[in-house]
Amino acid sequence: MFNDAVQFVENYPLLVAAIKIVIVFLVLSGVVAYMVLAERKVLAFMQARLGPMRVGPWGLFQPAADGLKLLLKEDIIPAGADKFVFLIAPVISVVAAFTVFAVIPYGPSSALIITDLNVGLLFVVAVSSLGIYGIILGGWASNSHYPLLGSLRSAAQLVSYEIPAGMAIVGVLLVSNSLSLVKIVEAQQSSGLWNFFLQPLGFLIFLIAAVAETNRNPFDLPEAESELTAGFHTEYSGFRFALYFMAEYTSMVLVSALAVVLFWGGWLRPFASVAALDFLNYLPPVSLLMIAGVVFFFARRNPVPAEKWFLVAVAAGSAVLAGVVAVPVVITAVQPIFWFTAKVFALLYAFIWYRATFPRYRYDQLMNVGWRWLIPLALGNLIATACVLWWAGPNPGRLKLFFAMLAANLAVAIVVALLVGWRSPTAAAVEKQTGS
Repeated sequence: MFNDAVQFVENYPLLVAAIKIVIVFLVLSGVVAYMVLAERKVLAFMQARLGPMRVGPWGLFQPAADGLKLLLKEDIIPAGADKFVFLIAPVISVVAAFTVFAVIPYGPSSALIITDLNVGLLFVVAVSSLGIYGIILGGWASNSHYPLLGSLRSAAQLVSYEIPAGMAIVGVLLVSNSLSLVKIVEAQQSSGLWNFFLQPLGFLIFLIAAVAETNRNPFDLPEAESELTAGFHTEYSGFRFALYFMAEYTSMVLVSALAVVLFWGGWLRPFASVAALDFLNYLPPVSLLMIAGVVFFFARRNPVPAEKWFLVAVAAGSAVLAGVVAVPVVITAVQPIFWFTAKVFALLYAFIWYRATFPRYRYDQLMNVGWRWLIPLALGNLIATACVLWWAGPNPGRLKLFFAMLAANLAVAIVVALLVGWRSPTAAAVEKQTGS
């Protein structure tokens, strides 16, 4: 049976790749739909509200209702718009965001990798950058002032933050010595250190730049409601608006997955080489049991009988699934996808947290962060990383490399803070008067 499966994969590699693409597309679409619900729920809890509760038990069917509503709404095209460009713009953003997932590794086995390009990271940077064309073209084709201003803001924002993000990624390339995303994770496995511990400053730069490139708070100036109505997608309605919405949340998942692969060990368990932490291998079934307990708790408090029994069934299903996952063969197989997914969801939660916490930047502050802070920090981090690797030699010890990189990162942060943050009394007085 196993040999037949191997023979099928060898005979029909394109068919197997197509099946993987369809699976990733369906799973990702579901994640994007429920990310919207999760964001509304988390924001509601942070503000002492309940969030969506009307559609289904505890509002769990709200994504289906939202999708159906957007499908049935009228698709309006402004009279003065460039119709072809107006129609194609949101499609460009969605296709660019989904295409990149073809090279993201979800685990070590070939079943969890669609394709392993030896220049996978270069492919990610190149294709993901195309998504901005959908925003620029959508704003321009609308033939309206607010969308045009939003698209121009987005173009300037991408240029300002793509540079430090790229420099932060180059630091990872120097440490891993490969452009392949799979080999970057394998390098972290062989060294016993995630790249986050070697490039903490690089991760911070990449995270800030990623939030800015996805147009999320506090960098959501291309669609600032208080200034531009809805920014670049003001004139869009119905399903085409949903495509822009899908592109934004897919980009959030993408940058989170990329951060996990580059800095957080990909599918690796935390400190996989430490035997004392082997109990973490049992976290998948334990997590399912915890979910079952939480769902059962809410089921007991639900006054609607149909919803109560639905939640009880979900809790029972989670408990049964936990028993299946606890089987040794199964628990070994699900380890990579569990840890990869857990890390991605942790970063996605951070995106929601930022939205509930930080106020929106002014546009001059946005440019200030990118050009005066992130680019000098990224450039200094890149130079410091190259110097440390040259000093450490071809096979440095793990602790030696860690402490050397940590010292270099701290030195870069202090030097840049002193050089960029210092102001002469005259300049400080001028800035205080102008409010810049």
